[in-house]
Amino acid sequence: MLKLPRYTTRDLAIMLWTMIPFSILLNVIIFGSDMFSSIRVPIIALPGTFLFMAGSFILYGHIAVAFRQRLPGDGNFLQRTIMMILLFLTISALLIFLLYKIYHLIGLVGDTRDENNFTWAYIVTGILNIFLTFLNEGIYRFENWKSNLKETEELKMAYKQSQLIGLKSQVNPHFLFNSLNSLSGLIQEDTEQAEKFLDEMSKVYRYMLRNDEDPLVKLTTEIQFITSYFSLLKARYGSAVDLVLDVTEQDKEKSLPPLSLQVVVENALYQNKTSKQSPLQITIASTGDNKIVIKNNVQRKILTETGDQETGLDNLIKKYQLMSDKPVEIFDSGTERRIILPLISRKEEVVA
Repeated sequence: MLKLPRYTTRDLAIMLWTMIPFSILLNVIIFGSDMFSSIRVPIIALPGTFLFMAGSFILYGHIAVAFRQRLPGDGNFLQRTIMMILLFLTISALLIFLLYKIYHLIGLVGDTRDENNFTWAYIVTGILNIFLTFLNEGIYRFENWKSNLKETEELKMAYKQSQLIGLKSQVNPHFLFNSLNSLSGLIQEDTEQAEKFLDEMSKVYRYMLRNDEDPLVKLTTEIQFITSYFSLLKARYGSAVDLVLDVTEQDKEKSLPPLSLQVVVENALYQNKTSKQSPLQITIASTGDNKIVIKNNVQRKILTETGDQETGLDNLIKKYQLMSDKPVEIFDSGTERRIILPLISRKEEVVA
């Protein structure tokens, strides 16, 4: 298939729908009444003119793509369009002159050919160039709008899906049963500790159930949540899990998608064994370059199937791809796993 420079996704269709009728019209202008006086003229001129104009269309496409790369964005629309039209009109004059010369050399056009035909051929070609320039710009802007709309919808879908995954992995009968079971044991053993556990449990569920509108939350809010969430894990696992926080005050004012820390921590718990003799140690720390790292020691356990935690991590990676040009980074040395999450400032925030 013919490879075009891809100014828009409709380049091939535009070329076929415009160049075929334009080639016929251009030949009628060039040859006049001689167009159908001899079978030799249309047989040679029609396909020849089409191939010539199709080649010029591809040339114009490369030039247009170069202008769009050099002068991108809607703010440069007028400057970009005027410069392209002026250049296209200049090139068109040269191409029409060259086409006349070719037809003269092969004997299709005589020396006495009226020069007015050249003028009309150039005028028609110029009008077509102007029309195609504005048409391609219009299609490009429409496709760009559709692409942005699609990305926004994908972001909303990924965001809602991550909420459902977070709720499914946490607000489910198994997790709730474990929490209530831990609470029941504490009530019998330590009433004061049971009250603290219940308070942290209410904070965890309140955060997950209420935090369903904002695409971004401050890191300080996420840390408060993960602290309450980890206190529930400590009640269940005891000294078999440990959490260290080493985040700067400056980074705490940055933002990230809600429940990001919970997704990574839950993934670490899902993949690794925990015991008092060999605790799972999780550290959340600033890296100094607008990122945070969540790292844990690796002590793999055998997994029979992929759980919601893996799906949740995949979804978090996809969400970052839609919200920021800074990707989630994952490093696994075999003894330590590090997941680096970029922090997003409010000016980078994507409104979902």
